[in-house]
Amino acid sequence: MSRLRLAALAFLLASTAAAQDLGLAGRGPVEVLADGAIEWRRDDQVVIAQGNARATRGGATVFADRLLARYRPRTGGEARAADGSPFGGASEVWRLEAEGRVRIVAGNDRAQGDRAIYDLDRKVLVLTGRALSLTNGTDTVTARDALEYWSASRMAVARGQAVVTSPDRRLEADTIAAWFAERETAAAQETVRDPPVPGAGRLERAEAWGEVRMTTATEVVRGDRAVYLPGEGVARLFGAVRITRGQNQLNGAVAEVNLRTGVSRLLPAPGGRVAGMLVPEERRPPAPALEVRP
Repeated sequence: MSRLRLAALAFLLASTAAAQDLGLAGRGPVEVLADGAIEWRRDDQVVIAQGNARATRGGATVFADRLLARYRPRTGGEARAADGSPFGGASEVWRLEAEGRVRIVAGNDRAQGDRAIYDLDRKVLVLTGRALSLTNGTDTVTARDALEYWSASRMAVARGQAVVTSPDRRLEADTIAAWFAERETAAAQETVRDPPVPGAGRLERAEAWGEVRMTTATEVVRGDRAVYLPGEGVARLFGAVRITRGQNQLNGAVAEVNLRTGVSRLLPAPGGRVAGMLVPEERRPPAPALEVRP
């Protein structure tokens, strides 16, 4: 184990724990470790870890083939360590770059991609590459082009073939923004007698734009824009709305889909009307009885 790795580990153990957050937005230092080499470039103010590299802050850990932790002098910080290392208390990590098989784990939350960039000042994580996904164990957000997580507002933004998958429903669009409820911490739960609010940490709201498609067990609803409220069990779609159930189709300007009752309501544009095509079910003649001969 290199001297720099030992210094990083000691620096972490001297810190206080922070809340779990995919965006590494908690307080305290960032621990950088690797099974391979750790390179410290003093002039560039960067620490590079390679080979099963990982960075940890609070309850969140980033795994990757290669990690770059960019640091800077801390304003009003303490004196730098005697060896001039970035782990003496006078420096802080402001940007973290992960490359190759990136995975982020924080409690029940998971995210993955080929590359990730954390901007710790803005508290934003940007994932790019293939197989982009973010999940809280119940709901999953995927994207083709980029997947962002804004820690301060607990918002994920999926760009390009964006999909939010929840139990018994699926929301697809060109772009989707999803907000998650604040997860109840263990310390907060101990201070109250009542159990945590149901759904804490789960999907709270989603908004979708461009080629929107909501799929349920019984129907498909398309539109230009949508607002999805899982807590209320309601999805509202706007624009050129189409509701398809089997061979039946209704067209209008606004649709409200109750995902709990299965009832959909379609409204026309001002001065317009709702149009649709209803296909009656075909009744098949009864099958002939089988003749049994002795």
